[in-house]
Amino acid sequence: MGAISEINAAGQRIWLDNLSRKLLIEGDLERCIEAGVTGLTSNPSILLKGLKGSPYYRDELQKMSHSRQIPEKRLEGLIIPDIRDACDLFMPVFERSGGEDGYVSMEVSPKLAHDEDGTIDAAIRLIAEVERPNLMIKVPATKEGIAAFERLVSLGININVTLIFSLHQVYHVHEAYVRGLKRFAESGGNVESVRSVASLFLSRVDTLVDSMLGEHEGLKGKTGVALAKIAYQRFLDIFHGPHARLEKGHPQKLLWASTGTKNPAYSDLLYVEPLIGRETINTMPEATLDAFVDHGKAESTLTQGVDEAKEHFIALEKNGINMEQVSNRLFDEGLKAFDDAYSDLLAMVA
Repeated sequence: MGAISEINAAGQRIWLDNLSRKLLIEGDLERCIEAGVTGLTSNPSILLKGLKGSPYYRDELQKMSHSRQIPEKRLEGLIIPDIRDACDLFMPVFERSGGEDGYVSMEVSPKLAHDEDGTIDAAIRLIAEVERPNLMIKVPATKEGIAAFERLVSLGININVTLIFSLHQVYHVHEAYVRGLKRFAESGGNVESVRSVASLFLSRVDTLVDSMLGEHEGLKGKTGVALAKIAYQRFLDIFHGPHARLEKGHPQKLLWASTGTKNPAYSDLLYVEPLIGRETINTMPEATLDAFVDHGKAESTLTQGVDEAKEHFIALEKNGINMEQVSNRLFDEGLKAFDDAYSDLLAMVA
């Protein structure tokens, strides 16, 4: 709990990268909130893991076997109550912080990833069905998803843009946010009520880049952190620099996602300790959160080593690593993984 308090004092917030009925019923989520966790993210892969083998859904799944509803409606009938309950648990955090913290993220169907209008319709419908002000809708950073994101922000809707793997995506997502918020202000909306995050995935970047580096051991395990540090500099330029593009409202925070270390040779806090800075969020799986509480150090580190991060990207380029190709591949793989998990969820309830 001390480490979480210290990271909060440094201006960063910790969200839990998990949601299941087990967390809700057995009190684990409530204990996380008491320890200082201020939000939660979910996605189809997380929800599938929570449903598989859980005794807490059996009765409802059994009843659904006789339902005439389409699988999508059955699935939402399982998930939305959990989302509502999580929102209710975080509501005191949301209210105390004046809407700055306490959000629960729920993703639109991955099958809408390339459907701008469908994404907007789904987001509006989910907001109406969940009926909680601290719900944050997740949309993927496809071309169509970013366009939908801009339009949703122009309606005053809180959005988490997910599956970001590159500086190019970070820039376009931030710019779309600025345009959307400006449109909301021009329509008479209260821009102070809008919050958004841009979820930059990290450990997957190292996994792929490391596999491409061959014998260049000195460059391995550094790309994810370098990517985040440079992205934060872009964030500072866009929202706090001399030519900041946001006239009113709150900056779109960067959220570090995929922060569980996948290579056992690396520190279990590789994507935590070097990336602590103001106006950022780290969404951690439970194992990473436990490790941070056990032996993590909370110091402001995000603005340190920026020159080294830039040099690392230059070195990658010299060694034939094209980061745009890397990000495109990771995005396609990530979207497919979410789509597959969503299909498995539909199969479970069908």
